[in-house]
Amino acid sequence: MARSERQIRALRPARPAEAGERPDAVAPALRRRVLMVDLNNFASFPTLAIGLLAAALRNRSHEVQLISPLAHDVPAAARERRESWLDHAQRRIHLSDFPPLLSVRDGLRSLRHWRQERPHPVVLREVARAIESRPDAILLSAYLQHFNTVREIGRLAAANGIPVLLGGPMFNVPEVAEAWRGLPGLAGVVGAEADRSLPDMVEALCAGEDVGRFPGVTRPDGARATPAPPLRDLDATPFADFTDFPWDRYPVRIVPLMTGRGCQWDKCLFCSDVVSVSGRTFRTRSVENVLLEMQEQARRHATTNFLFLDLKLNSYPDMIRGIAEGIGGYVRGAEWIGTVHVDQRRDNGLSRADLSAAVAGGMRRISFGLESGSQRLLDLMRKGSSVERNSEFIRHAHEAGLSIRCTMFKGFPGETAEDMEATARFLDAHSPYLDRVRFNDFSLQADTPIYRAVMEKGGQAGSLVVRRTEDRRARAEYRNPANADRAYRRAKARALAAVHGINRRPLRDAARQFDGLM
Repeated sequence: MARSERQIRALRPARPAEAGERPDAVAPALRRRVLMVDLNNFASFPTLAIGLLAAALRNRSHEVQLISPLAHDVPAAARERRESWLDHAQRRIHLSDFPPLLSVRDGLRSLRHWRQERPHPVVLREVARAIESRPDAILLSAYLQHFNTVREIGRLAAANGIPVLLGGPMFNVPEVAEAWRGLPGLAGVVGAEADRSLPDMVEALCAGEDVGRFPGVTRPDGARATPAPPLRDLDATPFADFTDFPWDRYPVRIVPLMTGRGCQWDKCLFCSDVVSVSGRTFRTRSVENVLLEMQEQARRHATTNFLFLDLKLNSYPDMIRGIAEGIGGYVRGAEWIGTVHVDQRRDNGLSRADLSAAVAGGMRRISFGLESGSQRLLDLMRKGSSVERNSEFIRHAHEAGLSIRCTMFKGFPGETAEDMEATARFLDAHSPYLDRVRFNDFSLQADTPIYRAVMEKGGQAGSLVVRRTEDRRARAEYRNPANADRAYRRAKARALAAVHGINRRPLRDAARQFDGLM
């Protein structure tokens, strides 16, 4: 099979090179030693963003050292698992709307946030050790719960005169970048897809130049560059370099990747993914480019297991079909999982025939956003889906042999006891076909359409009232007295009992190696 020059560039090994080996290599005197700290600690697979950035830097001949907390026995982020009665009790308390318990519930939530957001001493110790070797720059990849850890690492870096660049999925939101940009040691907060621009940023940073000239960067003084446009021509982005991750610590070798970025639907009022750095507007890679990466990653890491992190793997329906049809010619025995949107397009890539073909092509687990069993509420959310089609999809996916996971939440503005009762009935009816349900509280996330609408109305939508905003966490804390209604709480208890009944069962055998990934 002939490969284009662009495909050959993507396949370049992500490692330091001798001067002159590549046309984009920098002169030896300009090579930089970069310390990357991956704060997004996952138990089952490497961090995709880190792998992409490491590849970009190494393909420019820079030296990269990665600190992965899991390699130093730091507990990783908890993932879904088979539930016990204790999990059910904790969910009941976490989602309680009973007025006498609200202060207790809020106190327990605050305690959980405090535990999650504490800087881990082992991470700080390893960063301090790495700083002793005098890297030229430190790059931090962070989620919004890592504020305190970033602050402490920034202090260590500042004390040693080493500049820090901070990046993460929500730093393109001005209010979020503003809340973080004053942390010690930061030279800039990056709210951009830096897959191809990061080497230039690092070289400018190490030369003492102003990184604030790069699109999407917020400087410590608050000055902001122009917003970074979404990255185009995704096939030109090098394949991720996961060589630094502790593969011996993962129970199963699973490679994460994305076929595209953003979401074809892009209209759900509550969704923060589509306002994040990489979620803005839908863009896709070619099917061949994705298959080539799967082949290359399988070769590098001796595995045939893949996790697609796309917001919606069927935004481009021919992608999921193309992977299923073509993967056998690239990775024999490949198995994979992904998330889809059960929308109402005539062709959404999720027909009964499509799902059967996906299983034949190695798909083992599928996740989707169910959100609610009430059509009225789905319409209020602008979800773009129907209860009837969700039901049809679940039955067809189960019939095809897929393990099915769905996400849901309660408390969307305007939700009533009747809506929650419809959700409980839906879960009861489809319990035999579902393997896992993730049931959360509605989160009022910064910059989403519903967030903007609520704030434009003075922080109120129906009975929902905003108590305070938390820019550094990109969300607002609220109360919704309508959820305290006795009929609503009774219906919610029934729904949560159905959720627990589903989650306490083991996964389908074919998907066991992907347990807890989504």
